[in-house]
Amino acid sequence: MDCSSNIFITLLLLTLSTFFLLLHRRHKSSSRNSLPPGPPGWPIFGNLFDLGSMPHRNLANMRQKYGPVVWLRLGAMNSLVILSAKTAGEFFKNHDRSFADRMVTETMRAHDYDQGSLALAPYGSYWRVLRRLVTVDMLVNKRINETVPVRRTCVDQMLEWIEKESRDKFGKPVAIHVGKFVFFTAFNLLGNLMLSRDVIDPESREGSELFTAILRLMEWTGNTNMADFFPIFKSLDPQRLKRNMERDLGKALDIANKYVKERMEERASRNELVRRKDFLDVLLDFQGNGRDEPEKLSERDVNVFILEIFIAGSETTSGTVEWAVTELLLNPESLTTAKAELAQVIGANRRVQESDIENLPYLQAVIKETLRLHPPIPFLIPRRAVQDTDFMGYFIPKNTQVLVNAWAIGRDPDAWEEPFIFKPERFIGSDVDFKGQHYELMPFGAGRRMCAGVPLASRALHLVVGSLLHEFDWELEAGFDRATMDMNEKIGVTSRKSEPLLAVPKKCRVLEIK
Repeated sequence: MDCSSNIFITLLLLTLSTFFLLLHRRHKSSSRNSLPPGPPGWPIFGNLFDLGSMPHRNLANMRQKYGPVVWLRLGAMNSLVILSAKTAGEFFKNHDRSFADRMVTETMRAHDYDQGSLALAPYGSYWRVLRRLVTVDMLVNKRINETVPVRRTCVDQMLEWIEKESRDKFGKPVAIHVGKFVFFTAFNLLGNLMLSRDVIDPESREGSELFTAILRLMEWTGNTNMADFFPIFKSLDPQRLKRNMERDLGKALDIANKYVKERMEERASRNELVRRKDFLDVLLDFQGNGRDEPEKLSERDVNVFILEIFIAGSETTSGTVEWAVTELLLNPESLTTAKAELAQVIGANRRVQESDIENLPYLQAVIKETLRLHPPIPFLIPRRAVQDTDFMGYFIPKNTQVLVNAWAIGRDPDAWEEPFIFKPERFIGSDVDFKGQHYELMPFGAGRRMCAGVPLASRALHLVVGSLLHEFDWELEAGFDRATMDMNEKIGVTSRKSEPLLAVPKKCRVLEIK
């Protein structure tokens, strides 16, 4: 914690000690006995110091002492933490409506982002409009099937980028940043789905700037913000996180707005019958009932919606692919099995197609196992209690934050054998999937606020990982010791490897593209 943070913490101690000590005593005397168990907290700060730099790991370790439901007081914020598959099932099956709202951080209020966001919007009519647009107009199976050639083109482009970058000017193999190329691919895949165009190129200045800008957004959202836990700091923004977010999010929204304005100009000069009818057109064509729905989506809401899909889709895809390749490189037997399956099903004369996925059970198992160990958002997106609720015999006050620790649930010893080992074979012959019905594996959440992008994410993950394995033989850099691989996470909006994977791709065959 830097010097400026210490100054503000001192200020906090001086100005709020009486208030929070009284609050602490009130909770202790009136409701402590009916709250879930949890570690004792410090006056004022509560359990903030228990979170550490990797809270998903530290909170997972509390289960052994306090059980699968843990209560925390984070400054002025009450928090409920769910740490087991059984408890998660009780939460989503029987209490989903009572916790249907989101807990929104101060950084995500920059530019009123939370108000136009599908993931963060308050549960209600506007959220239902956004959800319907995604599930009915954008990610319905018919639309996903129609865009199969778009994804194949984007992945072919990625393979060409990787082959070009895989050798230095002397022809010597070099390591590449795997996640970066997948990020660009995911961004263009979404760009074609939403805007009917490629958005970035890894060699372009704009592409590098956009990649950097989004990493900065991840940084601001990944920092512990004192303003989230102590209301007095909301207007002060002592760590400058919201101001930084205002600046960088503003730049990103300007890029989105540029695409929207270009499309609106095109629509004004184009015949109605020749419109592309991509997702941006769907947003611009939206007409609500004017009662519990807006008549039109505002320009801000369209910009936020577009940016959210880009950020969420590219981050989850690139992060998961990076983890999958990492785990396979650390587990050579699994890598060999996956490549053998691809060789048998695909052969040497063509590339992986989406229609092949159903015939690749081991590849499917690799994706599931990766998502089990490395859920894109370890705590999912925090929920908020919309009312006082009785949960498993415990009193949960209104406005309590709920953290469903998907990282811990993926390692739940009651749900998984050898939970810490990467073992895709556990899914062969199993009907467990990640579509929200199996609470031991829910990297994309469950219930009414489950991620709406799962159908597209599933297609993209299998196609990208399958293509990377089928086209290239992958190796770690010479002299790299597998035992020293950094497997920690860097937490922001999503979870990425703390240290990016650098791996050497070697073209393993010459394919005829059909």
